[in-house]
Amino acid sequence: MAEQDESPLSDPMPPQAEQEDLPPPDELIRLDGRVIVVTGAGGGIGTGIARRLIAAGASVVAHTRSSPVGHLAGLDGAPVASVQADLAAPDGPQRVVDAALEHHGRIDGLVNNAAIQPLVHFAEMSDAEWAGMIDVNLTAVHRLTHAAAGAMRARYTGGSIVHIASIEAHQPTDLHGHYATAKAGLLMHARAAAGAYGPDGIRVNSISPGLIDRPGLGDDWPEGVARWHVAAPLGRLGTPSDVGDACVFLCSDLARWITGVDLVVDGGVLTRPTW
Repeated sequence: MAEQDESPLSDPMPPQAEQEDLPPPDELIRLDGRVIVVTGAGGGIGTGIARRLIAAGASVVAHTRSSPVGHLAGLDGAPVASVQADLAAPDGPQRVVDAALEHHGRIDGLVNNAAIQPLVHFAEMSDAEWAGMIDVNLTAVHRLTHAAAGAMRARYTGGSIVHIASIEAHQPTDLHGHYATAKAGLLMHARAAAGAYGPDGIRVNSISPGLIDRPGLGDDWPEGVARWHVAAPLGRLGTPSDVGDACVFLCSDLARWITGVDLVVDGGVLTRPTW
């Protein structure tokens, strides 16, 4: 049980709180001057994250494994640096960090968004299928986090690291057992990293999106989309911008005292026993 505050409710606010001088929220949410790396920026969610960060004033370094990111260049007058790397390769994560430092000389944020999601029955999964999932969705995130935190520590700037997990970290679905396991690992990795890097002013959090819309999703999976619409209290699928705005928040000074937490962005679906 938490220790009770014995002071009366009418006690004045502590002096330090009275004297705290904070800019208004519309300035706090700005990310001007910050360099933020987004992995998996060639996909729908990654593009949405990059766009929202750019709209908030950040300089984005967009990672892809093979696809171009030219469609982001020049958005709102902000050119986007890009880097291609295989994050499953041992040197892939460090290559991404090195590219960001080469372009901008600093890193203030990292969004670990890159992931794979192959479908396979859990009981029939091969060692190679398991290892491939863990290598990209968990081990690469660990390496990138370590490399980015090292760059932040070297400049004494602090920073924000965000893992894009999934509501499947909380509730697995059919054919996604290894994916759900890796995403659940990200939640604990964020908590462990938050404790390790907090003394350096580096915050580490995770975001667990629900079902995010994409072109053709309703045609590819009409039954699942229909069930989601019924189950979601907010009545719609998510959008890449929904995830992007959560990233903007966690990378901003509005989240300056938030670390080691998982922010669920799912329209309320996890309020249901299942969807």
